[in-house]
Amino acid sequence: MQTAATAAVAGRGNFDYLIVGAGFAGSVIAERLASVLGLRVLIVDKRPHIGGNAYDRYDDAGVLVHPYGPHIFHTNSSDVFGYLTKFTKWRPYQHRVLASVDGQLLPIPINLETVNKLYGLNLTSFEMEDFLESVAEKKELIKTSEDVVVNKVGRDLYNKFFRGYTRKQWGLDPSELDASVTARVPTRTNRDDRYFSDIYQAIPLHGYTRMFESMLDHPNIKVMLNTDYREVADLIPWRHMIYTGPIDVFFNCKYGKLPYRSLTFEHVTVWQDRFQPVGTVNHPNDYGYTRVTEFKHITGQVHPSTSLVYEYPCADGDPYYPVPRPENAALYRRYEADAEAVENVTFIGRLATYKYYNMDQVVAQALATFKRLRCRHERVVENSEAIGAAHVH
Repeated sequence: MQTAATAAVAGRGNFDYLIVGAGFAGSVIAERLASVLGLRVLIVDKRPHIGGNAYDRYDDAGVLVHPYGPHIFHTNSSDVFGYLTKFTKWRPYQHRVLASVDGQLLPIPINLETVNKLYGLNLTSFEMEDFLESVAEKKELIKTSEDVVVNKVGRDLYNKFFRGYTRKQWGLDPSELDASVTARVPTRTNRDDRYFSDIYQAIPLHGYTRMFESMLDHPNIKVMLNTDYREVADLIPWRHMIYTGPIDVFFNCKYGKLPYRSLTFEHVTVWQDRFQPVGTVNHPNDYGYTRVTEFKHITGQVHPSTSLVYEYPCADGDPYYPVPRPENAALYRRYEADAEAVENVTFIGRLATYKYYNMDQVVAQALATFKRLRCRHERVVENSEAIGAAHVH
């Protein structure tokens, strides 16, 4: 391992930063530290590729796929979008999702079209508001995910669109889950059938992996893949660590393991031009999978065949979704207190902060963290220069 480590970094002295994880959080900070401050950075990732869960590749049929499920970029932040635009051109794309309910494919989030088609009605937007008001089960106190939905759309729509999907996704009934799980799903009284309503909605024109390659293409950045950071942390000199992995694993799970839901992906190639009418179809009530995504809708690729991914939620496997329950938040806070006491390690990203972030939120967090690191770096430089000047005099 010592030989491999030495060869990988070309033996050019110490690193200013050791970054654990080559996903959005680690890659953005690495690029900023190298490009803006001229610091030397080593990124270590246990996977055989950069990009984290956003990594994409061409499958055996030649279709560009997302091995870890669909990644749709959307943000309201001009700063985040502008930053990423340094490393990619974009393909405008507005994601649309249909749910398979009662033998029909209906828009989700629930909108005017959803209700009209499901119940054979011809409501207007104004009448839709009255309809939802008439079916809603008003709750004085919103505690659970079930409360959120029935308070907005009533019991029948909850059962048809949310309850089964949530039970599959989380292995828990919505009545057992924190309100945050479903609180961010909108209900619309118009015909807007876009899944997201953000100002910027687009996909990297040549894929996420190409964007990450451009981001990390700097002489001050070295990357080691297929490597657990603990194998090299004592072999290669570094001054500060950016840790983007699971926070409980960093502390050897000393308080217990933080619970996550995981996913199993079944990738399928179909020898036809299109398989389904939109990028993703949800299956809230039937089958073991929650949704099916067809990548050509997302990428715009022209190809005689098409590739799909079926997502099966599961209890064990790679950590994807922190389970939002009060006892898990309390467990995380114990690890967070220990993390704050570690002077030369900065914890950022989904896994290190036990929060479900969208991609743009991780980029924003990384850019904000860099600003703090930059201020600290500049203070250190100023102090060093002051000490040097004092010695001269």
